[in-house]
Amino acid sequence: MASGKRKQMALLAARAGRYREYAPPPALRRHFSRLWSHALHNGPPAMVAIVPDGYCDLLWIDGRLVVAGPDRTAAFPVIRPGATVIGARFAPGAAAPWLKTPLSELVGCSVPLADIGRKDTAEFEARLANCPDPSAAMALFGRLLEGTACDAEEPARDAAMIFAAADSGRPASGLLDRLGMSERQLRRRCHHHFGYGAKTLERIRRFQRFLDLCRKSGTMPLARLALEAGFADQPHMTREVGELSTLTPAVILDQLGMRKRGD
Repeated sequence: MASGKRKQMALLAARAGRYREYAPPPALRRHFSRLWSHALHNGPPAMVAIVPDGYCDLLWIDGRLVVAGPDRTAAFPVIRPGATVIGARFAPGAAAPWLKTPLSELVGCSVPLADIGRKDTAEFEARLANCPDPSAAMALFGRLLEGTACDAEEPARDAAMIFAAADSGRPASGLLDRLGMSERQLRRRCHHHFGYGAKTLERIRRFQRFLDLCRKSGTMPLARLALEAGFADQPHMTREVGELSTLTPAVILDQLGMRKRGD
């Protein structure tokens, strides 16, 4: 019953306010794939679905720096209407060394950065709290990250290769010879850098390909979307999309499709 209600009411995070992504400055590009901001609508709170994407993010939200670990399924956080969230998305293979924490310990969790043991957290939070507006906080957030980048460990190259394979629809197992590792080692590396195994990462990245197709099309038939995204067929897509997001493909297409993007 709750699941059915959630399907009816949930709004994808990308539709709940104004979301913007920015390329990180050169000093951050090894460690972060995107900087972003998300200004939530004012008014009655909506049930917002944050769907899995295979990434880990560092957030500035409600006066705290928080690590949003990788998700296996959609999360439904309570976010204050009118709030602006600022974030930095770790590049594949960069989060675990930067945080000095295996991502398997952060799956489905939002953890204050201070709890992970970053000694500079209190200073960063105090400086961000003094910013007069979100744009100033965004600029300072980037500068603070740049100050840590020179001392951060290098991202894991094998993790980047595994992510790229999943992103393009190729099974990570096909990389074993190139990576010089066994299936068991591949599993351990995936859990360390992504929080879960290669098969789960592949499912999540296929789901993200489906979302990208929905953003570019308002009229493509669902059966064609399933084929283009890499699902076996439309029922396979419906089952996978439902498990990962609690929404149906048709609802997602309505929310993200071109015909809905006039605002």
